[in-house]
Amino acid sequence: MQIIEEIKTALMAGNMNKVKEGANKALEEGLAPADIINDGLIAAMSVIGVQFKNNEIYMPEVLVAARAMHAGMDVLKPLLAGDAVQDRGTMVIGTVKGDLHDIGKNLVVMMMEGAGFKVVDLGVDVTTEKFVQAVTGHKAQIVGLSALLTSTMAQMKGTVQALEPYRGQVKVIVGGAPVTRKFADEIGADGYAPDAASAVDRVRELLGVA
Repeated sequence: MQIIEEIKTALMAGNMNKVKEGANKALEEGLAPADIINDGLIAAMSVIGVQFKNNEIYMPEVLVAARAMHAGMDVLKPLLAGDAVQDRGTMVIGTVKGDLHDIGKNLVVMMMEGAGFKVVDLGVDVTTEKFVQAVTGHKAQIVGLSALLTSTMAQMKGTVQALEPYRGQVKVIVGGAPVTRKFADEIGADGYAPDAASAVDRVRELLGVA
């Protein structure tokens, strides 16, 4: 439908007001909130993710698009009937203990939400115990561990080990500037992502969702 295309175009341009207007117009035309989210907002963020991964756009554009997506979600979420939006899974994410960096993590959160996942953001300086509690409390399927300092990477290993009893339920993905695929393999993580768009793709693979 034309209004869905208008919403996608506005979101990809980062136009919060146009996305809001489009969401309201789509509702007036009788479209279901879940369809507007899935076919409009999430579809547009998928394109943004591909463009970001291909270096066609950069972090500022992604952040602006994500804000536009949230503006649309603010209109539509209160109108959802139960779990009408396709539930792709729940992710718990945080920057490990001793590390206060969060820009990369925040970008992953936005991209994951844009891909239709529920995200529980634990913030920075997160202890192993807090990760474990969040996994059990939120029945998460995926845990994201972020570290920007080489000195805090060891915390990732401890957290992965502490999550061992839950590995039938949850997958662990790691990332951050000093983190490598080799390190992820060494500590027993299920996945590694060098950037936010790749994180979405890797999580989809790990969970087997489209």
